[in-house]
Amino acid sequence: MTAQRIRPVGYGIWLIVFSVVGWWAAFQLTVEKFFLLENPSEQTSCYVSVILQCDKNLGSWQGEVFGFPNPVIGLTGWMAVLVVGVAVISGARFPRWFWGLFGLGMLGAIAFICWLIGQSIYHLAVLCPWCMVTWAVTIPAFIATAVHLLRNGTITRSAVVKRRANRLMAWVPLITILAYAVVIAMAQLAGLDFLGEIAGLIR
Repeated sequence: MTAQRIRPVGYGIWLIVFSVVGWWAAFQLTVEKFFLLENPSEQTSCYVSVILQCDKNLGSWQGEVFGFPNPVIGLTGWMAVLVVGVAVISGARFPRWFWGLFGLGMLGAIAFICWLIGQSIYHLAVLCPWCMVTWAVTIPAFIATAVHLLRNGTITRSAVVKRRANRLMAWVPLITILAYAVVIAMAQLAGLDFLGEIAGLIR
């Protein structure tokens, strides 16, 4: 018996969009990493200022926690999310254990991203443009997945929870915006004038 009783097309489309954007960000970071390896004295194309840059992140130990560049994780991980998204809108029905493993993968992704956000803001004192794109899609992908696992019976069999989770899915964009606001506030409180940098770029 499968955990999924409905065909969540909207959720599948979200997964596809998030994965494409996330994969592209990981690809760009990989290209920039290769550039730095070949030109260690040069600046990458995503270097905007002392605060907005990829160079410091890519050159730090935090940028290769597992012994290889973090973007490699994104290149592989987002492809898995893309496959699931395509399968979902195609009408595929996965068993409960599959959704459980997928949920654990997304939990690991958001935990890693939260750690990287903290390292970037409080230790490296920089905001990497392509990293922020990754943060921007990982956060809603995790939130949407958590809500979906509640409504499709993976986390609980309670009919009440399923109904409430189904209604909660419409609030995922707002929850995501609030999460973005928290990250921006963290950067501002840490002394990284993120909003000022963005305003400067617009002008």
